Amino acid sequence: MYKKLHVVTDGQKSVQQISEIIREIYPYTSFIHLRENQKSAKELWQIIERLHQCKVPMNKIIVNDRVDIAHAAGAKGVHLAHHSLDVSIVKKHFPQMQVGCSVHSIQQAVAAEHDGADYVMFGHIFQSNSKKNLPPRGLSVLRTLTDTLSIPVVAIGGIQIKNMRKVIKEGVDGIAVMSPIFSAESPLQVAQCFDHYIKIGEKDNEGTG
Repeated sequence: MYKKLHVVTDGQKSVQQISEIIREIYPYTSFIHLRENQKSAKELWQIIERLHQCKVPMNKIIVNDRVDIAHAAGAKGVHLAHHSLDVSIVKKHFPQMQVGCSVHSIQQAVAAEHDGADYVMFGHIFQSNSKKNLPPRGLSVLRTLTDTLSIPVVAIGGIQIKNMRKVIKEGVDGIAVMSPIFSAESPLQVAQCFDHYIKIGEKDNEGTG
C-alpha cells in the first residue's frame, strides 16, 4: 500500500487562491488539511463551498481545529492542535469522524493513541523555516515512535522531495508538506512530483522487505 501524502494549507492565501490550488492538486494527494487559523468560520465555509463546486471529494478534506465545520461539511475528519478540544471529547461526540492530532514527543503520541486518535502527526523531522528556533526531532525519534504506536504516524517538518525517501523508510503511514507545495510557482507540478516519488519509494521498500 502506498504511503499517504498529506498537504497542509499555509494560512497565507485568499479563499480563492486556496480553492484553486486544491482543485489542481487533489488528484495527487491523499488528504488536504485546511489549516487556516486566521480565517473566520464563514471564510472556511466559503472554501468548502468552492471545493464542492469544483467537485473536490470531501473524503480528502481534513479541517484543522474546527470540529463544527468538519462535521457540517461532511469532511473526512478533523485535525487537532494543542489548543483544540481533547481527542477523547471529539471521539465521544463524533465517533464516526476521523480524528488526528499534532504531537511533538513520544509521550504525547502515546496519550493521543490512548484517547482514541486515529492517527498522529509528528514533527518537525528536519529543520524547518516555520520552526527556526527549535531543533528538529530527527529520524531516530521518528523510528522509535512508529515502533511504539499501533496507530498511523504522519511525519511533518522540513520534508522535501530530496529527503522524503529517508522518512518513508522509518515506518510512517505518510508524510505531510506545506510550503513545498503552497509556496511553489506550480503547486500542481510539485504535488505530482511528490506523488511520483512516494510511489517509487514504496516500491523500493517492497523490494527490500
